[in-house]
Amino acid sequence: MSKIILSQAPARICLFGDHQDYLQLPVIACAIDRKIQIKAEVNDRNCFFIHKINMNESVTLPLSTDKITITKTDYLQTALRVLSRHGCIPNRGYDVEIKGDIPINAGLSSSSALTIAWIQFLIEAYGIEEEVTPDLIALLAYETEVLEHNTSGGKMDQFTIALGNMIYLNTFNNNYTTFSNPIGQLVIGVSGIAKDTFSSLSYLKENSLKAIGQVKQKLISFEISKALIFDLEYYLTFVTLDLAPFLRAAITNHHLTKLAKLELEKTNPSLISLGKLMNLHHEQLQNNLKITLPKIDDMIQAVLDAGAYGAKIVGSGGGGCIVALTDQNNTKDIIESLKNVGAVDAFSVVQSRGSKSKKTI
Repeated sequence: MSKIILSQAPARICLFGDHQDYLQLPVIACAIDRKIQIKAEVNDRNCFFIHKINMNESVTLPLSTDKITITKTDYLQTALRVLSRHGCIPNRGYDVEIKGDIPINAGLSSSSALTIAWIQFLIEAYGIEEEVTPDLIALLAYETEVLEHNTSGGKMDQFTIALGNMIYLNTFNNNYTTFSNPIGQLVIGVSGIAKDTFSSLSYLKENSLKAIGQVKQKLISFEISKALIFDLEYYLTFVTLDLAPFLRAAITNHHLTKLAKLELEKTNPSLISLGKLMNLHHEQLQNNLKITLPKIDDMIQAVLDAGAYGAKIVGSGGGGCIVALTDQNNTKDIIESLKNVGAVDAFSVVQSRGSKSKKTI
């Protein structure tokens, strides 16, 4: 019997389609070479003894969660409960080490990476009734993080991390396209300001759905997925002034995501064109959804002044990270520009393969 299991999952960044997946609209995102790693070894204690190395924190979890109240962000125990419904039943304990190099609460989906690495470990350790595919891993993680806790998230994080590389994901039906070639050079700037994911997503989703609902009251056949940018001003006549920015952002960002997909499908995508689309996307996030802060705005301006083709905030907003699209000629200048305006960290990343796990002797 294999006694050690290794499991890892990458971080992700959203390039186009932030705040679209919970509206069941498409997104373009990619996995990057920052990751969460799990090393698990069989123990004789009939429990999970988990040591979080980066946080210098340890916790003991029971093998069963039947009589335990699970808190909102406890995805490890939630995953145990979810997987038990799929025939993955723990029958022996493990000592588990968790470490990683993904900035926490910064918009790079460290929580989803941990959830997916943990789910893969559990399946390797105890098996599952279904055929194991990246799609299954993603859906189990989505069930764990979103459905089980009735939160406002979408499926972008889970599918991007499980599949890897760069994908165009239709979050309505889970169909996806993988882009074969990476684009340019990506630089991440970390603001150091923690974001409030749950309240931000809930507020934005609620108001976006209200705006869509107001249009549907007047136009019963209206579907946000089929709304065209050319009809935006007409649709806005049915929406109250306070909700108009949310509808404008939804339709505009959907349009920009479709344009980016067309560019990425070319043999040689234009970094200049993609950068312009990225900037337009950020404008919607900044001006209509209002999820940026002065420090984020300063970081965006700094990388554009340093020669980036485009830049945008990443994640739910209110802090976290930005991503800049550039090439290898000025990566160092862009990293330096971020540090000069107060970024707590800045680094270049490349696209990564999806999550994986294996047993060792």
